[in-house]
Amino acid sequence: MFSEAMPMQSIIKLLPDHIANQIAAGEVIQRPASVVKELVENAIDAGAGSIAIEIKDAGKTLIRVTDDGHGMSSSDARLCFVRHATSKIASADDLFALKTKGFRGEALASIAAIAYVRLRTCQNGEEIGTLLELEGSQVTTEEPCAGVRGTSIEVKNLFFNVPARRNFLKSDTVEFNHILDEFERIALPHPEISFRLINNNQEVYHLISGGQRKRVIDLLGKQSNEKLVPIEETTEIVSVNGYVGKPDFAKKTRGNQYFFVNGRFFKDSYFHHAVMKAFEGMIPEKTYPAYVLFLEVNPAKIDVNVHPTKTEIKFEEDRFIYAILMSSIRQALGKYNIAPTLDFDRETGFDIPVHYSKMPVQEPVIRVNEGYNPFQASPLRSEQSPGMSKQGFGSLTGGATDWKAFYTVEDEVEEPPPTMLPFNEVSSHFDCLVRTPYLIASCKSGVMVIHISRAQSRITFETLLEKLLLHPLDSQTILFPFEYPVYLSQAEHWKRHGILIRQLGFSGDLEEEKLVIHAMPSFLQPEHLQQCLDALFAQFALHDEQQKEDLLHAVLSSISVFSSSKHAVRNPEEANALVEKLFQCTEHSHTPQGKPIIKTLTFEEIQHWF
Repeated sequence: MFSEAMPMQSIIKLLPDHIANQIAAGEVIQRPASVVKELVENAIDAGAGSIAIEIKDAGKTLIRVTDDGHGMSSSDARLCFVRHATSKIASADDLFALKTKGFRGEALASIAAIAYVRLRTCQNGEEIGTLLELEGSQVTTEEPCAGVRGTSIEVKNLFFNVPARRNFLKSDTVEFNHILDEFERIALPHPEISFRLINNNQEVYHLISGGQRKRVIDLLGKQSNEKLVPIEETTEIVSVNGYVGKPDFAKKTRGNQYFFVNGRFFKDSYFHHAVMKAFEGMIPEKTYPAYVLFLEVNPAKIDVNVHPTKTEIKFEEDRFIYAILMSSIRQALGKYNIAPTLDFDRETGFDIPVHYSKMPVQEPVIRVNEGYNPFQASPLRSEQSPGMSKQGFGSLTGGATDWKAFYTVEDEVEEPPPTMLPFNEVSSHFDCLVRTPYLIASCKSGVMVIHISRAQSRITFETLLEKLLLHPLDSQTILFPFEYPVYLSQAEHWKRHGILIRQLGFSGDLEEEKLVIHAMPSFLQPEHLQQCLDALFAQFALHDEQQKEDLLHAVLSSISVFSSSKHAVRNPEEANALVEKLFQCTEHSHTPQGKPIIKTLTFEEIQHWF
């Protein structure tokens, strides 16, 4: 028992501001693209009509955002870097009527905690502005400066004081692609604002203010103009407008799919399913249409404060929006004669071709065969039974052999069932099942089923990989150059991966928003070139430029499925040759994509069937 009370030490401590800001930065600022997003959204909320974004070294060295918005006073300029200081909301009720981009008041404080920041701002009508410099949340410079209306913020050496976070950043190519994604998500819903994006002193985008369709075409490429179907639907619950791509232009990758609500980009698998449902029956499986869809919903019926990045939004009436979204897309596709539809307002008269409309009307002519006699017996077909041609219809001298032929029914010739040959080893003899994509063979443990096409993909993959490690793959010149529309990011990938592309056997020139292919790998069939390029760019987008080995394997595994060496196995000799090559591969049980090639049924499993 204590004789006197022991003093208790305090466990809970109040974090210093600079540490709290770094923790907040971990949630809000994940990479340079996050900084671009926050700064540009602030510029939009400030009423900017023109915004310029300058990037150096994918944002690691410099991010500068300049706008012609309202600007700030000197007191506001300093206050904007304080946590939870915001001009967007004043009460909790404002959270349910948000019409601005940012509102938490954490963005600038988080950025200033992990970078060198320089702010120049001036309000409209003022000649003197404010210059503010910060280093790790600490203000180092505050002084007046000559001002032009608007705000310019420079963010240098991002994560300079958090080296662990900086080390987790990817290559400049990957990080700049993330910046491009954020830029497009912000520029699409704001066609009224002019945007410029400059990367390493080279202009990437210069978007002039205009209409919504023009902005979509400027970002998706001029070739997208003829591929767009407009969507427009207004209800009490939601207004839907925007564009979807025509079914003919659906691709195997999920690029160019955008949802916006009240001008804010968001992701939603539920609404994506509504779009896919609207295209059901019009596009092949595992292909995806492009869409840029803008929803207008009562702000009180959505919650944008679900996720720190605000890309996930909760909708109060999501089921009704799902139905409206799906029906509006189907109606638009039908209206533009892309989906089958019944038009009850259309005239039901005959559609007379134009060249027939000027021809004179002629009376129909009835032709009669005057020599026809219905009572004259016509010769029977030679394939009929002789008994039919004699008994009752001709001579009454029909014999027993004639009637036997009449009653004889020819049985259909059936192909004999496939027989199993005796096998003691896996590589002995194999019997190919006709009209199926499988080989079936016996082995010591039971019966082996081999997927022919997948086996050929594995063989092709390893053959190409072995060749590519020694010298470039063989190339074949295309008689008529193939034009492949490309987006800006795809063109950048084509430039950066030029060495690998040439090693694969491709040759092509980048022109305005298209890639002109002059040569392709010799193992490829011309009809597969489009799909092969789709797969190629999909892998470029998924893999880091520095992960060269992974990229090489991914590219080869994607394009090996289009090999011209694939053909049907017609006889046991070809089957044996295929299986022998398969078992010479370093991996023979699965394709490069991870799909199984071989399935073994044991004698015990077969016995259970009977």
